[in-house]
Amino acid sequence: MRRRGPGLRLRITLLTTALVAVVSAVLLFLGWTLVGRVFDSSPSFPAGSQVTVDGVNVDVTVLTDALTDAARHDLLQAGLIAFACMVVAAAVLAWTFTGRVLKPLHDVTGAARRLSAESLGSRLRLEGPRDEVAELADTFDAMLDRLEAAFDSQRRFVANASHELRTPLSVVRTELDVTLSDPDADVEELRRMAGVVRAAGERAEQLVSALLLLARTDGIGLAVREPVDLSAVVESAWKAVHAEAEARDLRTVFRCAPALAVGDPALLERIAGNLLENAVRHNHVGGWIETVVETGPQWSVLRVSSSGQLIAPDRVEELFEPFRRGVKDRTSQSGTGLGLSIVRAAVAAHGGFAQAVAVPTGGLSVTVHLPAAPR
Repeated sequence: MRRRGPGLRLRITLLTTALVAVVSAVLLFLGWTLVGRVFDSSPSFPAGSQVTVDGVNVDVTVLTDALTDAARHDLLQAGLIAFACMVVAAAVLAWTFTGRVLKPLHDVTGAARRLSAESLGSRLRLEGPRDEVAELADTFDAMLDRLEAAFDSQRRFVANASHELRTPLSVVRTELDVTLSDPDADVEELRRMAGVVRAAGERAEQLVSALLLLARTDGIGLAVREPVDLSAVVESAWKAVHAEAEARDLRTVFRCAPALAVGDPALLERIAGNLLENAVRHNHVGGWIETVVETGPQWSVLRVSSSGQLIAPDRVEELFEPFRRGVKDRTSQSGTGLGLSIVRAAVAAHGGFAQAVAVPTGGLSVTVHLPAAPR
């Protein structure tokens, strides 16, 4: 462990005491010098003049020197006593008041030492004057708020991810146990079991891939930055869900003008793909999808709107949280539940932002703003 020097309280006390000692010493020296000048500036007498002191004739020069020495001696004696008292008083007062001033800092330090993942709910809530120490305490409380929110989000994410990964594994284990425990299982039953296991494996693989993509885009910079036409990205992403949209008899409208955005082509295609997949899979039979791509001086915009379930406006923001599907529980729909989470993380990695609004007649409209490429 690295050794540290004296604490802040001791350093402030020593500095204050040293300043008081220097000032007191300067004042004592000035007083000592001033006494000598006062006697030097007293009226002079002719040489050889004498005065009578207690019946004894004394030369004036000798008397003046004796009085000067006596005055300086008395001043020095009293001044040294006052000097010592001033230094001691300064040290005591500095130590006492510094302790009171630094007490909030000790509270902050103590709170930081007591912190753990289970005690993030404690706050300083420092009262008193709004000085720099209070500002530090408020900043510390705000940091704890952010940490608590991050830990809560992480706990929910881990719990949901564990649940999602456990579901296909439970399906695989159940199918294997049931089929293998049946001595009369024929080839058809084994093929059925293999199909269920394969589907569960594909679901687990999709979830792991989505989690890896979310980890890649969440808070990590882009490895590739180049101009990409969003209209071409939408066209490529639509090919993957075109057949599923036709099977659900969805009406589609595309108003895609050329719009260059700066970013990673693969991630931009994943953004468009997730938005179109959500628009198809969370739609109802015979519904509609509208896709708009437009550009501006600063942002290139991709907007995907679709019909679907009624969504309360105050719950739209929840859809960007991991493992949220529609407005119901996360197990109520197909998919990984990470589509919009990946969209927001990927858009943030590009330096843009994503917004969503509920369609009044049912459904969702998601708008993505991405930095436009220089023209």
